Amino acid sequence: MEDALTKWDEAVDYVTGPELWFAVGHGTLKIILILIISYLIIKVGQRLISQFFLRRREGPFSITERREATLKKLIINALTYVVYFTAFIMILETFTLDIGALLAGAGIAGLAIGFGAQNLVRDIISGFFIIFEDQFSVGDYIHASGVEGIVEEVGIRTCKIKGFTGEVHILPNGNVTQVTNYSIYNSYAIVDVSIAYEENIERAEHVIAELLEELPEIYPEMVAVPELLGVQNLGASDVVIRIMAEVEPMEHFYISRVIRKEVKTRLDMEGIEIPFPRLVMYSRHDQETAQEPSKTGG
Repeated sequence: MEDALTKWDEAVDYVTGPELWFAVGHGTLKIILILIISYLIIKVGQRLISQFFLRRREGPFSITERREATLKKLIINALTYVVYFTAFIMILETFTLDIGALLAGAGIAGLAIGFGAQNLVRDIISGFFIIFEDQFSVGDYIHASGVEGIVEEVGIRTCKIKGFTGEVHILPNGNVTQVTNYSIYNSYAIVDVSIAYEENIERAEHVIAELLEELPEIYPEMVAVPELLGVQNLGASDVVIRIMAEVEPMEHFYISRVIRKEVKTRLDMEGIEIPFPRLVMYSRHDQETAQEPSKTGG
C-alpha cells in the first residue's frame, strides 16, 4: 500500500513539477518555430522561383509562357512537398522518436507497397514525359480522355482540366493516352451560310467576298483574310456556301459567331434572302368545293 502511494505521489509531482511543463513548452515552441520557418521558406522559395523565370524570360534562352507556367507551378509544388516532409520529420524528433528506425521501416514498407503501386509509377513516368515533351501546359485548351477544357495544373501524378461550365476534372497522368491540343497552332473558323435557291449565287458570293476583305481590319484575331470556298452543299431548300478563316489559337469559336453575324447583316443590306422553313397548307375540302361547279356544268 505504501508503495502505491509513493508511486502516486511521484506521478503527481512529475505532472505538477516544472520539468514536465518546461519540456512541453519547449516542444510546443519548437513545433511552432518549425511551422513558421517552413512557411517562410515556402514563401521565399516561391518568390525566388518567380524571379528566376522572370529573368529567364528576359534572357536569350527564354521559353514559352505556357511552358513557364507549368514548370513554375511544378517546382513550387515540389518545394512545398519537400519542406512539409522535412518539417514533419523535425516535429517527430521533438517527440524523441527514433527517426532512423522510422525511416528504415518506411523504406521497407514502401518497397513492399511499390510492387502493388504500378499505376502510381506509371502516372509519375507519364507526367514526366508530358512535361519533358511539352505535350500540353497550363492555360492550354485540350481534349484528353473524353474531357475537354483549359489545363489548370500539370502535376507529377495528376493534371487538372477545367471545363467551360466550371467543373474541374482530375486525370491521372497514366490515363492521358491521347491528347488534342488546340492552343499550340492557329485555329480555323469554318462557317456555312445558306442562300435561297431563288437568289443569284454569283452575286451572293461577290457580296460575301467583299465583306470578308473588310473583316481582318475590324477583328485582329484573324490571321489572314477569310477564304470563300464556294458552294459546299445543295440542300432541300438552300444552297450552302462555306467560309474558312485562319485565326489565332482558340479564337475560332468567337470568330465563327462574328462571321455569321456580319454575313447576315450584309446579306440583309443587299436584299439577299437567307432561306427559312416554309409551310404549305393543303385543304381537301377547299379543293372539292372548287370542283363542284365544273361537275354541275358537265
